[in-house]
Amino acid sequence: MASKESEALSDLYRVWARRQASEPNMSMDELRRMFSHWGDVTAEPGGVDYVETELAGLTALSIIPKGASDDHIVLCAHGGGYVAGSIYTHRKFFGHVAKQVGCRAVAVDYALCPENTHPAPVNDMVRAYRALLDDGYAPARIALLGDSAGGALALTTVAGIRAAGLPLPAATVPLSPWAGSDTSGDSYDTNKDNDVLVTRGMSVAIGQLFIGDADPADPLANPLFIDYAGFPPTYIQVGGYEAVLADSTRPAESARKAGVDVRIDVYPEMQHCFQLMVGAAPEADEAVAQLAGWLRAKLKLNQK
Repeated sequence: MASKESEALSDLYRVWARRQASEPNMSMDELRRMFSHWGDVTAEPGGVDYVETELAGLTALSIIPKGASDDHIVLCAHGGGYVAGSIYTHRKFFGHVAKQVGCRAVAVDYALCPENTHPAPVNDMVRAYRALLDDGYAPARIALLGDSAGGALALTTVAGIRAAGLPLPAATVPLSPWAGSDTSGDSYDTNKDNDVLVTRGMSVAIGQLFIGDADPADPLANPLFIDYAGFPPTYIQVGGYEAVLADSTRPAESARKAGVDVRIDVYPEMQHCFQLMVGAAPEADEAVAQLAGWLRAKLKLNQK
């Protein structure tokens, strides 16, 4: 049974869902202001410094835990349907991840839609990765991580890195990756009464803002169409109540069939991006502890 503490995220999502239903013509600015409260459910990690910086000409947030390794890095992409969310809404969450992994993280302020449609977000993330290589980080010491749209980017960025002929990172951690306007997953039906935020209509509407005139089956936009052969180790986490549950299970199965070292954990009764409750709900604490331990092993870090 889901913990009492985990209800905080469901309560937040219910407020958002009611607002969107009552304000069908909500402006993009207002939607982004609403999503700016996403990080309210995340506890402060403590012992972490945040420095605004620049990476590949993009605004970024360098996240530096006390005593962290300077030789390893987690490249992070925030969620928000490619239209909202920011490096600030996810600051504390990425801080928890960096602290538990024991290395620096950097969150990228990639281009948002509809001002910048696909492939702008994935191109920005590939540029950021290339900049880390140029800065001297070894690919074996870089991992990717993201949630929702950022979770999709944790997969599509790897595909973009491969297409650019760059060496692949050590690992990637997609959390509830989202296939955009592609709502072919059966979990949109099986979890329609469980997911308090995401619906088929919501994904179609926001996904169309993201894809613009591009092909919705482009593997650099939709993780369901990636050829996973040769992918680095991949760890997917997703909530059991999510409408986008199949957006996680289907890539995991494709990666497994392609011979990838893939792990997927489905957390019963959890909502979309429940990991953001880290420090405030036991399910999120467990999930972040698991992904951090997995990343330490893949990055060959010894810190706890």
